[in-house]
Amino acid sequence: MSELNDLYQEVILDHNKNPRNFRPIENADKYADGNNPLCGDKLKVFATLDGDTVTDVSFTGSGCAISKASASIMTQTLKGKTIADAERLFDQFHRMVTGKLDIESEENELGKLRIFAGVLEFPARVKCASLSWHTINAALHGEEEVSTE
Repeated sequence: MSELNDLYQEVILDHNKNPRNFRPIENADKYADGNNPLCGDKLKVFATLDGDTVTDVSFTGSGCAISKASASIMTQTLKGKTIADAERLFDQFHRMVTGKLDIESEENELGKLRIFAGVLEFPARVKCASLSWHTINAALHGEEEVSTE
């Protein structure tokens, strides 16, 4: 378990220090603002679509290391996925970080997102990890604002 914790910390620190897709998208098809008042995380996600496929996705904003790392890995994961894929991943991710999905025994498509499974041990951090996911989900459904209050 120590190796997994070390890997988790390494990935979180890397994506926090060097977030991927950390930029606005000019003329994005979808966007939304996300806010986690408990931790102070604030971000904006942007998505460009070709039909129902996410061709580009990015984020800007500030937040704790878990929030930024989750947004960074989310953007990498969602590029090239359909809206239906994104919805399924959002559901699986949210169930994983809230303890409602056993990633070892239940079928899932989380891949490298499984690194966030340990967040459920820190209930105050669940909203940090899931903020970007709630925000992109809102954006893809035409909502422009979400809060994890």
